[in-house]
Amino acid sequence: MPEFGKILVLIGLLLAAAGVLLWAGVGRGWVGHLPGDIHYTKGNSSFYFPLTTCLLASVLLSLLLWLLRKF
Repeated sequence: MPEFGKILVLIGLLLAAAGVLLWAGVGRGWVGHLPGDIHYTKGNSSFYFPLTTCLLASVLLSLLLWLLRKF
């Protein structure tokens, strides 16, 4: 059970750090505007799909879950 407590504390600290970074405005300029994000506009309609941003988020979450599994 002590390992489970350590994991919960680690997750809490990571969430708090992510919250502070988002609150400070880190990532406002580049998240969603990376090369490879698809944006198409024609007339009054537009289509936007953040492909590269989704891939980056997937890699980061996979790495985080892999690290948590190691503990």
